[in-house]
Amino acid sequence: MLREKTTARPLPVTEAPNARSPRTPAVLAGRAGRQRQSAQLPSISRTGEASRWATSAQYPAPAAARPIAPPCARHLFEGDAFLVCSYHAGTDELRLVQRDAGGKPGSLAELQRGLGGDAARVRFAMNAGMYDPRRRPLGLFVADGKEEQPLNRNTGEGNFFLQPNGVFWVDRAGEPHVDETAAYAARGAHPRWATQSGPLLLAAGTLHPTIAADGPSRHVRNAVGIRGREALFVISEKAVSFGRLARFLRDGLGCADALYLDGTVSSLWAPALRRQDRRTDLGTFLVVLSAGAH
Repeated sequence: MLREKTTARPLPVTEAPNARSPRTPAVLAGRAGRQRQSAQLPSISRTGEASRWATSAQYPAPAAARPIAPPCARHLFEGDAFLVCSYHAGTDELRLVQRDAGGKPGSLAELQRGLGGDAARVRFAMNAGMYDPRRRPLGLFVADGKEEQPLNRNTGEGNFFLQPNGVFWVDRAGEPHVDETAAYAARGAHPRWATQSGPLLLAAGTLHPTIAADGPSRHVRNAVGIRGREALFVISEKAVSFGRLARFLRDGLGCADALYLDGTVSSLWAPALRRQDRRTDLGTFLVVLSAGAH
């Protein structure tokens, strides 16, 4: 609850004795008593605002609610701009969505319509990992505890199969994680939400072994990194290299583990920024909502 601005109510004022009035012992005693009493009262500033009590430990101020931070913020790193959107465990809700049998949603606008009344709670949404030509997830996909696509440990061509790849997942308590695929399998996790993608950009602060610090391949890209109980979803404003994206997550944001989500098709819906990208060929989505009734 926000603290209300209050106007100090003046203390009762006793009329001062006239300079020509006799100062009787009773008057003098009354003045002395008021002086002793005033030492125990909060002072009134000349501006008319009540001063704080001398010891806040004795008279604690009412707790003020922490302002809700904007979900997405713009960062600059080595001359490139990135939007960083935060998911906070315990205060936000995260969901993963893929296309249904009817092929929807295929765009952020269709995702918005499909959310119905929950769309009013959306803080941001983004594409959520790689998919095949049928727009189905290439690897593990878990939605609300149900495994809709199994873990993919095959070899192949393309970014998804650059080993090691990894899994972004959220446990039943809402805590976010990024694990290398083999480590995820060994953990025996039971996620509520999970999406597999690749390559794994960072593992314990170390860049993927095949990624140069700033290689020649440039695309608009998005990824997710873990910082404590936060998942930081990053999308570049212009085409960037794998290496610069990975180093921004590590050196600019302080993430130790990070997973590449996709490039070229990277898309963002951020209501606070009045942005909703218009691609209609998307396959998987993540959406972060403010806490509320489910």
